[in-house]
Amino acid sequence: MAAAYQKAHASAVQPRSYQDKSYLRGFLGTVSDLQKDGVLQDVVLQVEGRWFPCHRLVLSAASPYFRAMFTRGMVESRQTKVVLQGLDADMFEEILSYIYSGTLHVSMDIVQPLYQAADLLQLDYVRDTCSNYMAMNVERSTCVDLYMFADVFSVNVVRKACLQEIARHFSEVASSEEFYSLSVNQLTEIISHDELNVKEETIVWKAVVRWVQHSREDRLHHLPSILPHIRFNLLTSDDTAAILEHPLVREDHGSFKVIRNVVNDISYLRKRFGMDTMEMALLLSFRKKEILFMNPREGKYISCSYGPKDHGYISAMTATSDDSIYMLASDLEDSSKLCMFRYEHVKNVWSRVSSVSAILNPGNHLLGYKEHLVEVDKMIYYIGLEQRRSDSSLRIRKYNRQTNHWQVCNGLNFSNADSFHGAVVSCSRHLYFLTKSDMCRYYPSQNRWDGSSHTKCGLTPSTAVAMGTEIFCTDALFTKTMVYDTWADNWQQLQGWSTPESPPPRASRLFVLENKLHILLETHSTGNVTATEGAAAPYLVYVYDRSANAWRDLKAAIPGNDYVVCGSMCLVAPHMYRPRLDELY
Repeated sequence: MAAAYQKAHASAVQPRSYQDKSYLRGFLGTVSDLQKDGVLQDVVLQVEGRWFPCHRLVLSAASPYFRAMFTRGMVESRQTKVVLQGLDADMFEEILSYIYSGTLHVSMDIVQPLYQAADLLQLDYVRDTCSNYMAMNVERSTCVDLYMFADVFSVNVVRKACLQEIARHFSEVASSEEFYSLSVNQLTEIISHDELNVKEETIVWKAVVRWVQHSREDRLHHLPSILPHIRFNLLTSDDTAAILEHPLVREDHGSFKVIRNVVNDISYLRKRFGMDTMEMALLLSFRKKEILFMNPREGKYISCSYGPKDHGYISAMTATSDDSIYMLASDLEDSSKLCMFRYEHVKNVWSRVSSVSAILNPGNHLLGYKEHLVEVDKMIYYIGLEQRRSDSSLRIRKYNRQTNHWQVCNGLNFSNADSFHGAVVSCSRHLYFLTKSDMCRYYPSQNRWDGSSHTKCGLTPSTAVAMGTEIFCTDALFTKTMVYDTWADNWQQLQGWSTPESPPPRASRLFVLENKLHILLETHSTGNVTATEGAAAPYLVYVYDRSANAWRDLKAAIPGNDYVVCGSMCLVAPHMYRPRLDELY
């Protein structure tokens, strides 16, 4: 009876597997201690004259390179001392530290040799970490060097990021010393791209001339193979004639012949990206569900419907350094989440790229007053200001575009009432939160905030924007403008609303367009009227003249479609691809 009961009971209980995570951590820690103490080591590796005692078992478990060396009958499997070729001793020390601890330290000054060592030793995690780190840290000053490295080692994620950065800043990059180190194949790949941000094709020609002249004897014979990648159909007849008379071309008959053939060829090559882009600000209309792209100085106003259809209210929007627009909007199927959408204007495509848990409860948003989307050092930060009865808190999440991953960051707590009326702005690789009585700065690399030691702006900022190393802010009524020098840690007051005979604006929004400070004002005019001769304009745009400390009216003809002037999502200024916008007009 008892045996039958036990048998029946045993059959009803399902077997389970248990994993002791503390054992796994402890095992790795013990292995690391054995290495530090020099215990049970059975092989010594020599790299550049330095000796590294190690454990064959640990090396074989970590690296297919060592596993093949020690387990497949190679001569090294019988040696107690092994010399490794093609490795940097300092980098191998870093690799060993990772193998025995699981922790990898990466910085820009070691990432390339560290990648090379990981590539040789077949350490996928180290290699992938290094490539992602390089891709995330591509800048104007490093893009050529990283591009050449990525080209040699076929690191496609880095090559792509570098080519985008080179194309975006081609004029500046083509004048750098690093540019002259490009191979002929690398040069032709770069100048072949449609995405070059140049206003005229002569910039490309002049870059080629400088590259050839940097090492004339070695490079002149490459000129005939380079010239077909210059788009002569985009040059004037005078420019083409000047090129044909250039000493480099006259000296090389092959080059002269190539240009004549290219010019006589009727094939049409597309304009470069920079020839068809314009820096434009964005306005958002909830009622019309449209975005207005505008450049008041050029008199350009183009509207289109925004975003895909599968989303609810828009929480925040921003433009990024790669000329994309990102938008956070509520998920129709899960109110606790927000969807991240990206607009690629060259392709005219909106795509959903990610989702994130909402910081604020559904319905607890107010046209972007409490939620912000800001790019800092190529990372996108979603920031929510949550107000409670006794205090307020700033909560932050960071989005990595390379890994498509969100991470919770350290936030801020406030006890004063002013914190709810604050502005968020990115400047000089830092994030700033400004209120009337506080200014706090966030250090992304350290995931920490500091405050209290900074001087205060003395007004309640409803809008703030960065230009260079300065931060500009003003209140909703545009009574005055304050500018903060992030280096000198001091504030200065600029001119504000200078039309005393008119009522102050209802709302204001600062933005930077073509490296000039602008402000958009929503006036007390009512109705959806388009600004016309003799009619009151519902929206005004002013540009600031710093030398005169005065604001100049640009006489903008903005159509009155209930655009949102307040909040964080209203005005950004990417380089927009005009042919795509014209299609949507």
